[in-house]
Amino acid sequence: MPVAVVTDSTAYLPPELLHAYPLTVVPLTVVLNGAEGLEGVETFPADATRVLGGRRVSVSTSRPAPEQFAQTYRRLLDSGADGVVSVHLSGELSGTVEAARLAATEFGDRVAVVDSRSCGMGVGFPAVAAATAATRGLGVPEVRDAALDAVGRTTIFFYVDTLEFMRRGGRINAAEALLGTALSVKPIMHMPDGAIVLKDKVRTASRGIARLVDLAVEAAGDADVDLALHHLAAPQRAEALGEAFAARLGDRVRATYVSEAGAVVAAHAGPGLACVVVHRHPPAA
Repeated sequence: MPVAVVTDSTAYLPPELLHAYPLTVVPLTVVLNGAEGLEGVETFPADATRVLGGRRVSVSTSRPAPEQFAQTYRRLLDSGADGVVSVHLSGELSGTVEAARLAATEFGDRVAVVDSRSCGMGVGFPAVAAATAATRGLGVPEVRDAALDAVGRTTIFFYVDTLEFMRRGGRINAAEALLGTALSVKPIMHMPDGAIVLKDKVRTASRGIARLVDLAVEAAGDADVDLALHHLAAPQRAEALGEAFAARLGDRVRATYVSEAGAVVAAHAGPGLACVVVHRHPPAA
């Protein structure tokens, strides 16, 4: 059987990709005002949005336990998979990839773990690249390399209405949060090496969306691209992004995927998130 590909729930893969590729998704855990649930299984974006909009807000997230990954790898290998490649959320943001690596030690070279250095479809595009390589009958090293190659061709930018949620969750420091709140500045973030870093500041949400487009077009360069657009309780922002990219990039956009960010990212970004992930295709041979 082909190499199996595992990812985690923060990839926010849209249904069409989940149906098209044999991917196994391991969920993270979210605790909303004391109620614990598995992301995408028991806890959904609307749950996080409701809690974050309330007067009493207590939100936390946790990685899957190493044994949860070990059970997943064992099941896939026992079912006949030739090996497993496991692609996950940036290790700068979560212990998820470290838990996967701990679990992988039980299986030797039959399991390889990849740190996407990203989140959302910054995880998803490398996972899909791995799954594509697996369907071609390639082995674990080649499938892992396909994921790593996709990591290098994938860039993420996102706009948030406030940095307060990231500050609370420890994803940025207090000084960066202050930059984002001074004079109602709206922050645009990116992840140049797996950590969330302030990229730019704008004054209004509309300017934030326009700046996201400029940055993504710059990241695309001359390549054909796939785009992923994530939002949180802001479908109109994803729609505006899609229209802008169609106008700016035309037929260089091979595919566009839209999905709402899940509860883990919601807990740290807050409602109003708009995100674009640019996946560049390699030049034609």
